[in-house]
Amino acid sequence: MYEKITPPTSGSKITFKNGEPVVPDNPIIPFIRGDGTGIDIWPATQKVLDAAVAKAYQGKRQISWFKIYAGDEACDLYGTYQYLPEDTLTAIKEYGVAIKGPLTTPIGGGIRSLNVALRQIFDLYACVRPCRYYAGTPSPHKNPEKLDVIVYRENTEDIYLGIEWKQGSEIGSRLISILNKELIPATPEHGKKQIPLDAGIGIKPISKTGSQRLVRRAIKHALTLPKHKQQVTLVHKGNIMKYTEGAFRDWGYELATSEFRQETVTERESWILSNKEKNPNISLEDNARQIDPGFDALTQEKKSQIVKEVETVLNSIWDSHGNGKWKDKVMVNDRIADSIFQQIQTRPDEYSILATMNLNGDYLSDAAAAIVGGLGMGPGANIGDACAVFEATHGTAPKHAGLDKINPGSVILSGVMMLEYLGWQEAADLVKKGLGDAIANGQVTYDLARLMEPPVEPLKCSEFADAIIQHFG
Repeated sequence: MYEKITPPTSGSKITFKNGEPVVPDNPIIPFIRGDGTGIDIWPATQKVLDAAVAKAYQGKRQISWFKIYAGDEACDLYGTYQYLPEDTLTAIKEYGVAIKGPLTTPIGGGIRSLNVALRQIFDLYACVRPCRYYAGTPSPHKNPEKLDVIVYRENTEDIYLGIEWKQGSEIGSRLISILNKELIPATPEHGKKQIPLDAGIGIKPISKTGSQRLVRRAIKHALTLPKHKQQVTLVHKGNIMKYTEGAFRDWGYELATSEFRQETVTERESWILSNKEKNPNISLEDNARQIDPGFDALTQEKKSQIVKEVETVLNSIWDSHGNGKWKDKVMVNDRIADSIFQQIQTRPDEYSILATMNLNGDYLSDAAAAIVGGLGMGPGANIGDACAVFEATHGTAPKHAGLDKINPGSVILSGVMMLEYLGWQEAADLVKKGLGDAIANGQVTYDLARLMEPPVEPLKCSEFADAIIQHFG
């Protein structure tokens, strides 16, 4: 089955049922060390995860690690441009759950992005990135502890699908010509718009299937959180891109109010219900006026639509959601993308799970990570219905490779996400406690040490791992 690697002789495979992992007590988990500083941060990560599992379960559970290859390390073993060998793909498919360090983006040949390739090959449609603050971590913000969000980023669509044509290419020019001469004129709402003849061109596909399966997973996650954190915000730029990003929002609401009707309430529904709770005799029209401040300036047709909306909500969910019962439901709302970038800084404690498309999610997850200490403290997971890959969210930093100085926090916290995904919460909690206590005590690597006030003496990467373990208690 494998050309150059051999699976462990002990351990069992993780299987999947209805999109969720079925985990034995001794799972075989493939790992990719990673390029550049992967040589430092992976051994530190493995040491911490093994120690947490050993302490939490006293030998009743353990991970059998299976080394596989990608990136530059794979090319060294398999040959030039073999950044993602078939052995690696076979192992991830067979064992279901994997974890990896940072990987080099190929230059001069091979595939565009190893990370994107893995997501698309295994249909890992949900990129999940928690951003929470650990006390003592240096941050450019005054109150970083207020931010505790989880970004659910759609992973397989949007412009990241990579369907584009270079400016001046034959196919690109033909496509522009067809759009300008046939398709745009045949669409009245586009008026006299034209694409410049010297433009590069790309396709931005957003599907109902892709949107709803992401929102479904986000809502399921919200249901596991404490009541005050049970909220899913659909992030989009639907005011401009109505049929892609706007559709993402609409499909998200449709999914929430059909498949999760008893578990969710939309923000707009909560206003309607709340208005009636405050004033049981409120008319449909007055209720509509309160949820839409510009109501009186609207056309009669639009007024009638909003009044009908109010009536439909009250008739359909008053019994199940009214009289304050909606307050115990998962709140589903939406925010414009540029607004949410501001609000996670100015009003961070108002948000919990942010569900969004690929490009917005890329920016948003990095922006949120910056608030709580940077990408060195930012974990990530790519999750599908039959596979999950956990990863460092930062680059390879080759100039620091082999110096035992880089911060392993991103991969360690990705390991925490992996333990939680396996259902091994006790081990995950040990790592979070150990890491949090180490930081609070000023036991950190150079990237955090140089920003602390007063400055502290930095630990090596390996020493940081030891400090985390010592704080397990």
